[in-house]
Amino acid sequence: MLSVRFIAENRDLVIARLKVKNFDSAGLVDRIIEADLQRRKLKSRLDTGQASVNKLSKEIGALYKTGRKEEADHAKDKTGKLKEDIRKLSAELTAVDRLLRDLLVQVPNLPHETVPAGMLPAENELVREGGVKPVLPTGAMPHWDLARKYDIIDFELGNKITGAGFPVYKGKAARLQRSLINFFLDEAVKAGYDEILPPVLVNEDSAFGTGQLPDKEGQMYHVSEDNLYLIPTAEVPLTNLFRDQIIPFSELPRKLTAYTPCFRREAGSYGKDVRGLNRLHQFDKVEIVEVQHPDHSYESLEAMTSYVESLVVKLGLPYRIMLLCGGDMSFHASKTYDFEVFSAAQGKWLEVSSVSNFESYQANRMMLRFRDENGKKIYTAHTLNGSALALPRIMAALLENNQTEEGIKIPAALLPYTDFEIIGP
Repeated sequence: MLSVRFIAENRDLVIARLKVKNFDSAGLVDRIIEADLQRRKLKSRLDTGQASVNKLSKEIGALYKTGRKEEADHAKDKTGKLKEDIRKLSAELTAVDRLLRDLLVQVPNLPHETVPAGMLPAENELVREGGVKPVLPTGAMPHWDLARKYDIIDFELGNKITGAGFPVYKGKAARLQRSLINFFLDEAVKAGYDEILPPVLVNEDSAFGTGQLPDKEGQMYHVSEDNLYLIPTAEVPLTNLFRDQIIPFSELPRKLTAYTPCFRREAGSYGKDVRGLNRLHQFDKVEIVEVQHPDHSYESLEAMTSYVESLVVKLGLPYRIMLLCGGDMSFHASKTYDFEVFSAAQGKWLEVSSVSNFESYQANRMMLRFRDENGKKIYTAHTLNGSALALPRIMAALLENNQTEEGIKIPAALLPYTDFEIIGP
């Protein structure tokens, strides 16, 4: 989240930048500044009162020692009243602190100055595109029909076991899924990311740290009995590895990768765009996360974007990279590139990755900091993350784009990971 100090010192800038995200923040910003002033006044009164109590406590001891009992008793009564005032002030301060935090989490991250204004996906800017859209054979099918034809993904069986959005991968599709995971992990490690195998359940502090809580859109699965949350992305446990840490300057940047299953309720998602693998409640994904010095985080964003691009190129998928406009960005991001691959049988672009710089927004929430080169001053770090890659829509595009009359051909990059070259009858 944004710091109170930054908001107070840059009121007009905050309001102006958030308009790029189509967020009217003037009233909220002023309430934050007002609450902060109230907090400062209460803190000052509390400190003054505590100092008076400390001073009187020393005087009472001296008065009793010199036999001035009446003066000592009077000072003791005064101390008692001060302590009661302090108790009330402490309660007021706790309430104001809680109010201030509740207000701060309602403020989105500021978009970077290069983020275009806009509200709809159609207003996103095309950065670049690559690959060739395939010419499919007569009678080409969307992936859900191919899955049934070759008996490799069973959506009905998943619905029976759990519900809609939980497919069962079978045979060569299961092995292809495993091959994609291994391919993505191996590529990430070669690119300098340290592999982690994190938990898929996180506590409240972790979900708050990366911004999943408060869950405004009701997208997280909550295990209420234990008050734990199923992760929507490995970004949550990976970034929280550094929560409440001060990282030495020499250890920056920290680059991590992980494979995890991911869980999203996808509340409010209906219609044709959710068919097959297009939108699931449980899916596999390989994530990359970076903790970086603020001076270099936008270099890292471009490098991470180029890395994800290399993956879709190696898979031979036609793709495009979009710079998201303010209104289409997430609440927490400062700048985001979306990757889309073309699904030939469906005739549309499918989002398969978002690569984002959160600047200090997440780090402020989780107290993630670093020491300067001299080891003296402490600063807030920047965090970044990206999907590298999310598997369902990659699988959908691979099945559709590589279908032939003989079967579905496996891309050359995946052949070292599979023991088959084609998914056939």
